[in-house]
Amino acid sequence: MYLYNLTLQKATGVTHAVHGNFSGGKQQEVLLSRGKSLELLRPDPNTGKVHTLMSTEIFGCVRALMAFRLTGAAKDYIVVGSDSGRIVILEYNPGKNSLDKVHQETFGKSGCRRIVPGQYFAIDPKGRAVMIGAVEKQKLAYIMNRDTQARLTISSPLEAHKSNTLTYHMVGVDVGFDNPMFACLEIDYEEADMDPTGDAAQRTQQTLTFYELDLGLNHVVRKYSEPLEEHANFLVSVPGGNDGPSGVLICSENYLTYKNLGDQHDIRCPIPRRRNDLDDPERGMIFICSATHRTKSMYFFLLQTEQGDIFKITLETDDDVVSEIKLKYFDTVPPATAMCVLKTGFLFVASEFGNHYLYQIAHLGDDDDEPEFSSAMPLEEGETFFFAPRTLKNLVLVDELPSFAPIITSQVADLANEDTPQLYVLCGRGPRSTLRVLRHGLEVSEMAVSELPGNPNAVWTVKKRIDDEFDAYIIVSFVNATLVLSIGETVEEVTDSGFLGTTPTLCCAALGDDALVQVYPDGIRHIRSDKRVNEWKAPGKKSITKCAVNQRQVVITLSGRELVYFEMDPTGELNEYTERSEMPAEIMCMALGTVPEGEQRSWFLAVGLADNTVRILSLDPNNCLSPCSMQALPSPAESLCLVEMGHTESSTAPANTDEDAPPQRSAGNKGTIYLNIGLSNGVLLRTVLDPVSGDLADTRTRYLGSRPVKLFRIKMQDAEAVLAMSSRTWLSYYHQNRFHLTPLSYETLEYASGFSSEQCSEGIVAISTNTLRILALEKLGAVFNQVAFPLEYTPRTFAIHPDTGRMLIAETDHNAYTDDTKTARKEQMADEMRCAAGDEERELAIEMANAFINEVLPEDVFSAPKAGLGLWASHIRCLDAMHGQTMYTVPLKQNEAIMSMALVKFSIAADGRYYLVVGIAKDLQLNPRISQGGCIDVYKVDPTCSSLEFMHRTECEEIPGALCGFQGRLLAGCGRMLRIYDLGKKKMLRKCENKHIPYQIVNIQAMGHRVYVSDVQESVFFIRYRRAENQLIIFADDTHPRWVTATTLLDYDTIAIADKFGNLSIQRLPHSVTDDVDEDPTGTKALWDRGLLSGASQKSENICSFHVGEIIMSLQKATLIPGGSEALIYSTLSGTVGAFVPFTSREDYDFFQHLEMHMRNENPPLCGRDHLSYRSSYYPVKNVLDGDLCEQYLSIDAAKQKSIANDMFRTPNQICKKLEDIRTRYAF
Repeated sequence: MYLYNLTLQKATGVTHAVHGNFSGGKQQEVLLSRGKSLELLRPDPNTGKVHTLMSTEIFGCVRALMAFRLTGAAKDYIVVGSDSGRIVILEYNPGKNSLDKVHQETFGKSGCRRIVPGQYFAIDPKGRAVMIGAVEKQKLAYIMNRDTQARLTISSPLEAHKSNTLTYHMVGVDVGFDNPMFACLEIDYEEADMDPTGDAAQRTQQTLTFYELDLGLNHVVRKYSEPLEEHANFLVSVPGGNDGPSGVLICSENYLTYKNLGDQHDIRCPIPRRRNDLDDPERGMIFICSATHRTKSMYFFLLQTEQGDIFKITLETDDDVVSEIKLKYFDTVPPATAMCVLKTGFLFVASEFGNHYLYQIAHLGDDDDEPEFSSAMPLEEGETFFFAPRTLKNLVLVDELPSFAPIITSQVADLANEDTPQLYVLCGRGPRSTLRVLRHGLEVSEMAVSELPGNPNAVWTVKKRIDDEFDAYIIVSFVNATLVLSIGETVEEVTDSGFLGTTPTLCCAALGDDALVQVYPDGIRHIRSDKRVNEWKAPGKKSITKCAVNQRQVVITLSGRELVYFEMDPTGELNEYTERSEMPAEIMCMALGTVPEGEQRSWFLAVGLADNTVRILSLDPNNCLSPCSMQALPSPAESLCLVEMGHTESSTAPANTDEDAPPQRSAGNKGTIYLNIGLSNGVLLRTVLDPVSGDLADTRTRYLGSRPVKLFRIKMQDAEAVLAMSSRTWLSYYHQNRFHLTPLSYETLEYASGFSSEQCSEGIVAISTNTLRILALEKLGAVFNQVAFPLEYTPRTFAIHPDTGRMLIAETDHNAYTDDTKTARKEQMADEMRCAAGDEERELAIEMANAFINEVLPEDVFSAPKAGLGLWASHIRCLDAMHGQTMYTVPLKQNEAIMSMALVKFSIAADGRYYLVVGIAKDLQLNPRISQGGCIDVYKVDPTCSSLEFMHRTECEEIPGALCGFQGRLLAGCGRMLRIYDLGKKKMLRKCENKHIPYQIVNIQAMGHRVYVSDVQESVFFIRYRRAENQLIIFADDTHPRWVTATTLLDYDTIAIADKFGNLSIQRLPHSVTDDVDEDPTGTKALWDRGLLSGASQKSENICSFHVGEIIMSLQKATLIPGGSEALIYSTLSGTVGAFVPFTSREDYDFFQHLEMHMRNENPPLCGRDHLSYRSSYYPVKNVLDGDLCEQYLSIDAAKQKSIANDMFRTPNQICKKLEDIRTRYAF
């Protein structure tokens, strides 16, 4: 078996985020690391919408990310610490829309190792030096400079190693232009290591250490070190030089401390807590991330606590000595991994879990009545300040980036009966958890919908002048009339536009610089800018049936076959070309391309005929309307569209000034001209039109739907795109170096045109039955559009009820209260408030207590209270996934945690009903793992799934970690015991068990008489159930340990296994393996006869291995597109959805294997990791090809593309076609 790895949805979780001017100019961008890829975002300062400029896989693990700029430079560089053992400096190239490698310096082994640097980065704020550190021992400093050509240079590394030292965090201290200084949080464990009693480990203190890089002597000195009172988790650098006092803020448990060298004494301030918090009072509070904003005149810090509350922190100075720290509650947003304050007044929040947000900072919170806390306020040791959280006041949400991370589990199913299956994904953590239904398609935002007096049959938009920014009119054609609407603040009907209203219209367009043209069945109406109208009448009884128009040309068909061609002369008149041309069959459709810049005309006309052909005619004045080429079609063409797509310059490059505009569009940069052909059987063809000879080549086909395909040319991101309408509407566009053909998640449309107004610069105006709709597509490049339904606790697993399609979801949270406990705890705290008050304050206290009980802060914003370790809350939810409606929930008692769940039919019940079996752990502590045993609850499911009836509970001495239906009974993995249970009246009855699984059962699959059991660390055991002897016998196992997270059966002998280190492996039983083995009944087996490698006597063989690089949480064999083939669909913790697709022929495999090999050599990964060693991180990669690497072929420069294609005896187009084909055969 040979597989090809395809990523369908890139990772959505963010591990690091930095901001800066990466493209030069005034714009601010945010660079995100998504684990193993880098993505550049640009928030639009006017609309606040976030646009993705580019995204690239780096085939490595990003451990640290920083932006820096050399003094006096105008753009920022990016320095990346990864698992490659190299420091890499990148620069964004806006012309090519890619990240280019400026420097790559090797310093250590590859892999995420303890003593190889790359985990921490610190940058001198003036951009003169960078320090890169490991978790233990090693630190290296590099000096940055520039050469005579102003190119960045990097020195050889200077060592600052210290043995037996663990590093927690490091930052560059702002010292102006003095020698660069770095501050590190360290701990020296030498004494603790030597002392067997453990006393030294208790006494060891964390230290704050300053390292100075002496630029004169070119070495690093350990300048100063002092022990810290509390354990700190990170440092924030304070602006220095002329801007501030320099030094660092130390964020530690419950305290924020300011330290600096010299005669500065420490300033400490406790971290404020929420008033009347339900959290465990013994629990410390820490800051988890920070953002610094500095301008020429001021600076402040935003620090976020683990509950999500942001504090604004300012420092009061007295002659460059800090006298107090001031904290003020700012706002509450979801807990973040990184926050960036942009110069444009935005705050970007990359959430730990769930969607990421962009906020506008509306107020700085200086003049509100929120209390300000200061380190100068007198407090007892151990006391702190209290504040009341509230809804957003200083921040305004402007955009939301959907994120599926973390995906807990997922399933492909068509519960909505839409032909195309949906992906049901459980994601998130705690009260921010959601069930998301993903559908392949672009999200459409509806700007306006208005009813029309009848059912229109066509719509167009036109501008009054060619250089107008926005459209002036919308023209709607009916069966016997034409309606003209003018676009302004509102859209209203006008009658003085010059268009003929008493006839249906075939086509409208802007002509020349400032004229309009209307083609209707009886003639052509040319409307000049001064409202003069020239008419051309159709001769005799003939009428115009089809037409094609662009800025300078008009082509019409008279009575079916006769072509008449008009071209605009320099005075702006339309002139008919003398000869008319008769076609051999009836003309079904026609298309003209847009007039290329600087030319008089589009050189070709495409005509679709009833004899199932498309013909290309030349419009060259010397041989006008003479045929150039022809292509036969499988069925008649319904519509044609000529577009120029695929510019090599980026469509996202900043707008050019006029002086350098012409060189931008040099001959090499022009896009390719594509002829899109929509057929009457619902198929779209895309062929390349040769711009010189008019030949057609390289046809791609795609089935779109059951209705004939109509095509419309529109503008998307300043480039041409095609809207194709069949039973669904699709958009074909070119985005980030590749073609996308994506359906719109919207109802069926009948006719459309591009639309541009002040409110919506790039929209679509479309008609559907008797309505006119104005739509906008914002999230280009997105694969899925999603509907999210909120959940209360972290979802663990779900089952779909086969008869009704309803979902049963098990939700469980650690460190959480159930609703009952929460209410009881609130009552208890309210009583304490009432009792604590004296007589005078009694009434006030009662009022406050009642207010406290009634106050409900939404937990999805303000986080759920942390109850303490070993406290669990769970419930079972039944959800109608079509409407997102929760039918009912079944709450469990406090400290009962759902570990597993299965929907089973019992043969003994003989009622044909489904039973929901739930495995529960009682009073589970995670570390060390202690529990009070577990139990198995059984619920009877109503046939309509509208209620669960509790049957009984069966106690177990171990936790039931996995459940599965098997031959009308239940298989349960209780701890390391595998048992078969049957349904009894009062409890489950134990029928059979196997005690030979080594550690703990985490997953059970069953097929026929075989059971496939996954152990937490010893991979999969193949077990045969022998009914006659009532025995479960292990007949085969795996040769390698695997920490299993998900498995799925591919067939009776083959199982796919994902492990917690991000590997996928496929194990197959060889033909020689028999499951008909006897366990020795006498028990006298000799020691040397116990099987292989202290396991079973037969072994499975590994047929595929691949390192995905993210933890796979679910695996499923499914088809994603109607009529497609089966693939292995996976989803990962970081929010990736991907597929492993099987090769159907050996030659395909050879082709992609060669392409992968060439790509490894020609286009090595950006951050210096070797691609082959990355994909073989744990087990050597075997029989799996990396589609992500192969698809980078589409974005490398043309010369490289050509040389690879020549080596493979192909053309670049053929390779692109292969890459597109394998994608569309299985997925999208």
